[in-house]
Amino acid sequence: MAEPIVRCLRDGRLDGEHSPALAVGGSLQCCQLAAGAMLHVAAALASQAAAGKAQARGLVVVVFDRSPEVYLEFMRRRGLDTNALNRCVRILDCYSDPLGWKQKIQNQQHRENSTKQFPANKDNITVFRNVKDVKKLMCSITEIGGGFEGEGKQYFSIAVDSISSMLRHASVPSISGLLSNLRSHEPVSSIFWLIHSDLHEPKVPRAFECLSTMVACVEPALVDPVCVESPGNLSVLEQNYSKAKFIVRLKRRNGRVKHFYEELYVEGTDVKFDSAPSVMTEVNQSLVPKVQFNLELSEKERTDRANVVLPFEHQGKGEPIRIYDGRRSLPEDQRDSNLAPALVDEIAPKSGTAKGEIHYVRDSDDEQPDSDEDPDDDLDI
Repeated sequence: MAEPIVRCLRDGRLDGEHSPALAVGGSLQCCQLAAGAMLHVAAALASQAAAGKAQARGLVVVVFDRSPEVYLEFMRRRGLDTNALNRCVRILDCYSDPLGWKQKIQNQQHRENSTKQFPANKDNITVFRNVKDVKKLMCSITEIGGGFEGEGKQYFSIAVDSISSMLRHASVPSISGLLSNLRSHEPVSSIFWLIHSDLHEPKVPRAFECLSTMVACVEPALVDPVCVESPGNLSVLEQNYSKAKFIVRLKRRNGRVKHFYEELYVEGTDVKFDSAPSVMTEVNQSLVPKVQFNLELSEKERTDRANVVLPFEHQGKGEPIRIYDGRRSLPEDQRDSNLAPALVDEIAPKSGTAKGEIHYVRDSDDEQPDSDEDPDDDLDI
């Protein structure tokens, strides 16, 4: 499931637009499920790229929270073989040695045959050792993304796991600037990231939501704070670790916003989605702002509104159609009686043939005779 967001990420960007962006947010109660949703989207997009059905040639995964092998193993379980992984997936490893401390210790000790070797770069894994340098991080991402093979424009997608870990080493403006620059970078087809909203002030997740075109919220399935034993002999806390709500807000290119809801759960070692259309009403009602006046009409108010006669509405009933001009119109037999007798003779046509004429009547005798003439007639133009 989660097909709409995967489809948007797969289709990529249009010329002259920024690339589509997805922000996946999760709380501490369901952080594992939020990470599972991130793995699911990454594996689905990598599969589309490997099959040649996506705009991007490959996927660059920037990992902070978990080992690169977690992503590679999850993608293998989703059907991607070693050849497809080496061809369409690149991982920038900011997890193994984010600050370069391990490399410094190894260089100082000069141990060539140590029991624990420092991880070196592999075919599709590149170790990054200075996460505080945001500019260098962007250069590394774009450099790795430009290494995919293929004909035509070399597009690639980006997955960042996670923004919360990046915020431990850099500020919000620098990271938001990094994401904005990646979105505007022409070879970037799409980008998505994970953020743990409970670890930051409310304004921080909202700042990154403003950069995205899609927002996915992973919320606990049961919000009761009291751990009551369920019929399945599982507490509420345990159920929240295995099942959660996956609520997505998707903004289309025409400006319309679409909401849908799915159930996210873990089955064995896999992450699955199940559509829940019955909860759409709950999602839509939660979008209505809480105000102190009623936004809905009663049955009597709807009836009264339907019976209101609009001024420009055609009445029918066999009467002549008249357009109401905002003033009370007189009957036709009384309109000419209010005119001056002298003007009636002038306006009424002399012959029986009806024709249109324009008559000018001076306001007063004091008006200059030539005031109705063109004042520029005496100019030599």
